[in-house]
Amino acid sequence: MNIALIGLGMVAATHVQAVQSAEKLHLSGVWGRDSAKTSDFAARHATRAFASVQEIAQDPAIDFVILATPPNARRDIVQELAAAGKPILMEKPIERDVQAASDLVQICAQAGVPLAMMLQHRAREASQALKTALDAEELGEICTVDLRVQWWRAQSYYDAPGRGTYARDGGGVMISQAIHTLDLAIWLLGPISAVQAMMRQTALHHLEAEDWAGALFDMQRGAFGTLLATTAAYPGGAETIALQGTKAAAHVGSGVLEISYLDGRKTRVGAEGATGGGADPMAFTHEWHQSVIEDFAQALRSGGQPLATGQSALAAHAVIDAMQRSSESGQKQQVQQWG
Repeated sequence: MNIALIGLGMVAATHVQAVQSAEKLHLSGVWGRDSAKTSDFAARHATRAFASVQEIAQDPAIDFVILATPPNARRDIVQELAAAGKPILMEKPIERDVQAASDLVQICAQAGVPLAMMLQHRAREASQALKTALDAEELGEICTVDLRVQWWRAQSYYDAPGRGTYARDGGGVMISQAIHTLDLAIWLLGPISAVQAMMRQTALHHLEAEDWAGALFDMQRGAFGTLLATTAAYPGGAETIALQGTKAAAHVGSGVLEISYLDGRKTRVGAEGATGGGADPMAFTHEWHQSVIEDFAQALRSGGQPLATGQSALAAHAVIDAMQRSSESGQKQQVQQWG
């Protein structure tokens, strides 16, 4: 299958490596807003520099598009690709807020165009193993959930134009970093129904949005939990999910799942690896991206559902929206169910 990449920012090289490492997938070309940068990027990666989004949309050889622009630069691109019938695999987040994200999902749905999200944490071995254990009710009834994203970013990260702003990114640590862990928790456990949150800026960074967020939340299935997310925890570390069930406790971190059963048994799945939680945001393997890209390609071949649909990704957006409303009002907020 032939793939075009739109958006040549920080994560673009990871997408290129992922596609070029996959079997039966070919990177047919790239496009970015800066034509000189596009030509240079294409030359370095031995691929074609497209002249426009329209050229990609009208190319019958392109089977799907990876869209990796900032979220504020997507709507027109999605409309053009959807009108041309091009399936889209999009970097998170979908858009800057839940309504705008829903609009993009609807544009694709109305055009009958598959939309999937690069929520690669769902594809990790430890995540898949925990999903299997939860579906088999090996942990029993889940009582409590603890989500932690204690990352570090230097101020230079936020000095990049637009980063950490509402106009370009839609917010700070929640929508740009912690959305992965939040999405994974919802994928594993089901919807979050209500949240009480605080979202703040620490003295460690200068940015418009938050670099620290804390929340208490209720889940539809009865569990309740805590969330702490920050890019102000030097030197940074792996994000974690900890679950307490009536039969066992589970902990996921650094790509490893550990389950401790109340009868004394223990299991361990996965291999440790960096996740980009420290000063280098790109310190992670391309293999998770590769798994999602291969999954999307297979879904297109078979007519099945990809691992992370655009519709399913709306659930995390809705929680972040409720957290922002809660932080502003000081009151607990209900989470609108979009996904």
